[in-house]
Amino acid sequence: MKWVTRECVHVDRVACPWLIRRFVDQNAVFEFVPRDTDPATIKDGTPFDMKGVELGHHEGKCSFEAIIARYGLTDPALLALAEIVHGADVRKDMAKTPESAGLEALATGFRLLCHDDHEALQLEFPMYDALYAYLKKKLAQSG
Repeated sequence: MKWVTRECVHVDRVACPWLIRRFVDQNAVFEFVPRDTDPATIKDGTPFDMKGVELGHHEGKCSFEAIIARYGLTDPALLALAEIVHGADVRKDMAKTPESAGLEALATGFRLLCHDDHEALQLEFPMYDALYAYLKKKLAQSG
């Protein structure tokens, strides 16, 4: 399935493709469109992290959280990761977790290094894999 979002990816628009590929659609293909694209014009693909779409920001939650809710994902490590992503993406909530500021800093650094959005996904997915593994271990030790 094709998934469509705005170009110039940052925290939420990298975390969402990671979540989609790992837990929703392992064969997902991602397309990046100009920021001013009207999501209503997207006929081929599922839009996410765009103004007014189901899988976007709603009621103070970020798109990563919307995807978790829409697909009924309940893995405690994913829910913990959602808090980190939320804090890094919704800047007023940066203090939500101690990891949020670090994630936002790393996302900014990757954005400066990458030539395009596909490269950003390729380089940043292992970071999300590592953070997810860390959270699974941390939760297993505390439980």
